[in-house]
Amino acid sequence: MQIVEYGPPISLADAKRAIEAAEAEASANQWAMVIAVVDSTGHLVALHKMDHAQFGSIAVAQAKAQTAVNFKRPSKVFEDAVAEGGLGLRLLATEGLCPLEGGIPLLRDGKLIGAIGASGAQSTQDGQVAVAGARIING
Repeated sequence: MQIVEYGPPISLADAKRAIEAAEAEASANQWAMVIAVVDSTGHLVALHKMDHAQFGSIAVAQAKAQTAVNFKRPSKVFEDAVAEGGLGLRLLATEGLCPLEGGIPLLRDGKLIGAIGASGAQSTQDGQVAVAGARIING
């Protein structure tokens, strides 16, 4: 497994581009979402709440993005581990980990520059929206 290094923080301009792409995907499917982008240190760069998105999704979108940057992998990895049960349930005791699909690392030149998180629908739909936003940065 290749070690992913942390890189310089994502710029506001790139965060906005990722959010715009994610919002376009959510809008095309008529999903009211909250989309968050954090930088390579896990700090919030941009937050976008679409009209009629539920308030609870504000914190969840940020948590998904922070999970992806803190653990250098999509948050779905943890959702899958918890769903399998057994030893995967230990993850529920991990501070700062959101085991729900919808958090995707953002990479530039192989280095992690931030992450995007989406919340507001089913976790698979949140993941679809986050992937659409990440695609703009990750290629």
